[in-house]
Amino acid sequence: MNEILLEIKHMHKAFGPTIALKDVNMTVRRGEIRGLIGENGSGKSTIMSIASGMQPATSGEMTYLGRPWQPETMIEAQQAGISMILQEANTIPGVTVAQNIFAGREKEFSKMGIIHMKKMYRAADRLLEKFGIGHIKANQPIDRYTFEERKLIELVRCVDERTNILVIDETTTALSLDGRQILYRLIHQLAEKENKAVVFVSHDMDEILEHCSVLTVLRDGDIVGELSSDDMQSPDAVKNIRYLMVGREIGEKYYREDYDTSHQPEVALELSHVTVGPIRDFSLKLHKGEIIGFGGLSGCGMHELGRIAYGLEKPESGKVLRNGRAITSSLSAIENGIGYISKNRDNEALILAGSIQDNIVLPSIPALEKGIFIHPRDERATADKEIEAFRIKCRNGRQWVNTLSGGNKQKVSFAKWTAKGSEVIIMDCPTRGVDIGVKQAMYSLIEEMKKEGRAILMISEELSELVGMADKIVIMKDFRVTKEFMRSPDLKQTDIIEYMI
Repeated sequence: MNEILLEIKHMHKAFGPTIALKDVNMTVRRGEIRGLIGENGSGKSTIMSIASGMQPATSGEMTYLGRPWQPETMIEAQQAGISMILQEANTIPGVTVAQNIFAGREKEFSKMGIIHMKKMYRAADRLLEKFGIGHIKANQPIDRYTFEERKLIELVRCVDERTNILVIDETTTALSLDGRQILYRLIHQLAEKENKAVVFVSHDMDEILEHCSVLTVLRDGDIVGELSSDDMQSPDAVKNIRYLMVGREIGEKYYREDYDTSHQPEVALELSHVTVGPIRDFSLKLHKGEIIGFGGLSGCGMHELGRIAYGLEKPESGKVLRNGRAITSSLSAIENGIGYISKNRDNEALILAGSIQDNIVLPSIPALEKGIFIHPRDERATADKEIEAFRIKCRNGRQWVNTLSGGNKQKVSFAKWTAKGSEVIIMDCPTRGVDIGVKQAMYSLIEEMKKEGRAILMISEELSELVGMADKIVIMKDFRVTKEFMRSPDLKQTDIIEYMI
């Protein structure tokens, strides 16, 4: 116990003129679950991505197990005992679950240069059963599984008998209640029973306080505080951590404070008797100035409804209507003033190999066109306005999106629809991976949208978010609606949970 596994000294990381880390010093010890928390772009993921071999430091040194440490790849780091589960999907498409789990370890199942797939499948199935996700089958293509299931497959891939340090980077934002419990059991098993270490990067304050034994707080690339287990049990812990994160007091107002569920009579979006796969004969009317929230466990059908409403999936029967016009594709949705914030932001919400400016202005191109031309000044002004409004941490709008932190990517995926002025916005986990200060700003923006008469379909796996923001909450289980709740000061999360499970 308390043996230092990893020591980081004077770590500095720069991306061009942007300084991500400034002379950071940190240790990771056996038996601890170390939380890392900070605003988007504070550097918390950068530290561990360097330790895990994803990228090199600009300067500084690391020591692992008493020896100098400078891994060149994530595979090298994992083989040495440091594994990192990333915030976004990091599985290999087009191959099986087993091939993902044993990527880089194929020699364990080969003889005379031939890989024995049945042996690999059996080994992978045993691991899947061990982790409590035996419903996932090793011989099946990875692409058939949901985003959450792929994150759990990554977990199986990252943890083996060699693991000394497991780094979890915002992974729980992609998991349902059941998936989170699997992860929590694992990290306590590793730290408390196997004397390994876990580094837990998260924005979820309740999660951090419940599961971490020590907490490191970052702001603008600096470590600004470290809290012990006793510090985290203090009645003022949340307030103190928030102050360290943002360098200022965060006001008391977080969610909406009103309980006004009124809206305009005009229907902004209608799903009429829609049937797609297991979703049967589903109908919904969303009015101008209304926020309807959808909640449930992962796989309940709510995420699919968002895709249907945006035209990404076509109904087998029934219609999606906007102002009487049928929405048959995402293009027709955009043309009719509908925006969509996808849960799977890297694959569906953003062009990673494009600039922040290009991503923000893309839906607005028809409005910016003057004849057959778009003036660069207009593009820049549109993007700069949103960059400032959302406090996107970047050099300028020309910076590529794939260089941003997860939270700043989420701001870009949100900003392109506010720039467009979309009158209907479908939000699938809109604050996923976003720090508390930005969440507060986003909730304020959503509240303002309601007052302006915009219609919002909010899909969320965070009940507190739904209770705090929605006029009406629709709960789903097994692809059907089990209960609806109207906004009320008396509504509690415990009232809702029984209709989800």
